[in-house]
Amino acid sequence: MGNRSPLLRYTLLAIGWLSVALGVIGIFLPVLPTTPFLLLAAACFARSSPRFYHWLVEHPQLGPWIRGYLDGDGIPLKGKVYAIGLMWLSIGVSCYLVPSPWARGFMLTSAVLVTVFILRQKTLPPG
Repeated sequence: MGNRSPLLRYTLLAIGWLSVALGVIGIFLPVLPTTPFLLLAAACFARSSPRFYHWLVEHPQLGPWIRGYLDGDGIPLKGKVYAIGLMWLSIGVSCYLVPSPWARGFMLTSAVLVTVFILRQKTLPPG
């Protein structure tokens, strides 16, 4: 981190905080995937601010979303089922409400790709 330009550091911080905001919104709005945004924030903070990285990873509500993944342990099965189920529910409602075929295609393609990504992740053993 020592040799990074101030512009790069502030850009990474801005992307990190934007990702945190989108991740938090994603907790309540299932069409936005929470974990990828929080992982992006962690990557940005790891390269720009050890203090913010530590804050995010150790945060009581946000940390558990990413700690298992960062530690290489995987994602809890309940989290996978919850994420995939809510995503498909919200995509289904969105496809019903949005008449545009290209928008429906984009939403469905995104849902399939995110589902494949989630399913390919290691499942955290219970306990």
